[in-house]
Amino acid sequence: QVQFVESGGGLVQPGGSLRLSCVVSGDIFSTRVMAWYRQAPGKERELVAQILRTAIGNYVDSVKGRFTISRDNAKRTVYLQMNSLKSEDTAVYYCNFFPPSNSWGQGTQVTVSS
Repeated sequence: QVQFVESGGGLVQPGGSLRLSCVVSGDIFSTRVMAWYRQAPGKERELVAQILRTAIGNYVDSVKGRFTISRDNAKRTVYLQMNSLKSEDTAVYYCNFFPPSNSWGQGTQVTVSS
């Protein structure tokens, strides 16, 4: 069974940066489209960014120009570099395939607050 282990979240001030990591096990990684999702309190989980096998990234409009998704196939790891963070980025962040599998990790909490 596939497993996703996210890390790197924390408390950061507005305008700050964080780098999230996600290690994937139990499935073929290099051929899969990977994605980061987030769920804010009281809201549904939403797609934030996805990265193709060719390492081309796609982003939702709200994070374009601020977030960068990348992957290291040898390490079976996908990253999300988040810059210029805003309070509305506060959420639990998850990685998964795109489209997502039914197996979700525990996520990593990102809190943007002064």
